[in-house]
Amino acid sequence: MTLNNMADLRRPNKIFRYKPPNTETNPTLEDPTPDYMNLLGMIFSMCGLMLKLKWCAWIAVYCSFISFANSRSSEDTKQMMSSFMLSISAVVMSYLQNPQPMSPPW
Repeated sequence: MTLNNMADLRRPNKIFRYKPPNTETNPTLEDPTPDYMNLLGMIFSMCGLMLKLKWCAWIAVYCSFISFANSRSSEDTKQMMSSFMLSISAVVMSYLQNPQPMSPPW
């Protein structure tokens, strides 16, 4: 048993628990990606609903997933869920109005 302790080179006095940096003191550490994707998702879902463009509705779903995946647990989830539900409703409404498969936009 003492042989194992002699071979252990770890120093218990040098072990510190990781504390993430505070974003209030350093605002450059905050990631704006979820906010941008949330805004893009809402824009694309409104274009999908108003203009009946299926590819816009699918891009809105994709942006909503990215926004949800990159968000922090401390953020407000109401806006994110409303964006996600808006994008899902854009896909559903565009396929209810025209059940044909999606045609390429080009």
